Amino acid sequence: MGGTFDPAHKGHLEISKQAKKILELKNVIWAITKQNPFKNVSKSNLKSRIQFAKKLIAKNNFIKIKFYEEKISSNRTIDLINYLAKDKKFEIYFIMGADNLIHFHEWYKWKSIVKKCNLLVFDRQGYKAKSLKSVTFNGVNKKKLSFINFKKVNISSSQLRKV
Repeated sequence: MGGTFDPAHKGHLEISKQAKKILELKNVIWAITKQNPFKNVSKSNLKSRIQFAKKLIAKNNFIKIKFYEEKISSNRTIDLINYLAKDKKFEIYFIMGADNLIHFHEWYKWKSIVKKCNLLVFDRQGYKAKSLKSVTFNGVNKKKLSFINFKKVNISSSQLRKV
């Protein structure tokens, strides 16, 4: 799961727990980015976001907090997927909220992302209809994309930043 995690919240945690349970995942990685290219500059610095995310996950040892950008010299998802795909021992699932699926076709090399990993899309309050009509949902092999309905946590990082 990638993002700025500005801030990380219980919705991220619940999605991670559900993904682990549904797919019997060994680990879920929160790949924290300095800056999402589609969003305004983060008001919180990277170090404090990473520290807060680590506190939030507490005893959920299956969640790993990582910052890859210096290692891969990029904040693009395809570069992260390519880096992780070098290790052939595991299958990659890219976890996202339904809100991100709506504009996923605007992401750099989005078709390559879908070829190299499975998209695991979690429904978010108010986004299901638009995401199911999205270019990505209607343009990819459904074997590569799973839409997960689950008991949603009605919270978002942008809502928390407004508080």
